[in-house]
Amino acid sequence: MDPAAVTPESFNFLTLFKEADWVVKLVMLGLAGASLWSWTIILDKVFRFSTLNRQAETFEDAVASGRSLEDVAAEAGERPRQILPRMLQGALREWREARAKGPISDTQAAFLIQRIDRVLDAAIARESARIEQGLGSLAIVATASPFIGLFGTVWGIMHSFQAIAIQKNTSLAVVAPSIAQALFATAIGLVAAIPAYVAYNAFSTSAGKFAGRLEGFADDLSTAIQRRLAERAA
Repeated sequence: MDPAAVTPESFNFLTLFKEADWVVKLVMLGLAGASLWSWTIILDKVFRFSTLNRQAETFEDAVASGRSLEDVAAEAGERPRQILPRMLQGALREWREARAKGPISDTQAAFLIQRIDRVLDAAIARESARIEQGLGSLAIVATASPFIGLFGTVWGIMHSFQAIAIQKNTSLAVVAPSIAQALFATAIGLVAAIPAYVAYNAFSTSAGKFAGRLEGFADDLSTAIQRRLAERAA
């Protein structure tokens, strides 16, 4: 770039991108796409976790209201989309099937509790896998983006050295635009990586807390079934 043509406008984001080497441009576009991708996941997870916790709280209140578990399960419908009603219906299904076979002995009661625990554990595992979808992508963006941006920076600095060699001019006006383009690639890498890193840790914690909430609900269901078995045996 002609030193005389360097103006403050030469360092705005659009000009830096337009004047960058094609490799640096690819790096910038890739990082911008990664940032957009991660923000799509972030917004989806924010709304999803908010909805899941709100629905779970509402259903837990219904279960704790003193109504029978059968009434609460029937109110949720035959094919509920929420995980807690599905867990309740799964536990009650095992209970009804065991009762339909006749009196429940102590051995049969132990096997019934084991079956219910397996049903609930499987439901928790599937739900945990579902809510963790996308976290791996955030981890990739968080870890890879700074290195990709660094690659663009190194390439841009190499380009600035070539400009010095070709123009035989060590003036800062000659190398400043290329260095700015290189540093711009690093900045985009950090812009992509930092939100993804923060969101990954936050959503991993949220997913763990929600899984713990499901496990607590499963324990309550198992306890309720055991209480019923004890009452029938008394």
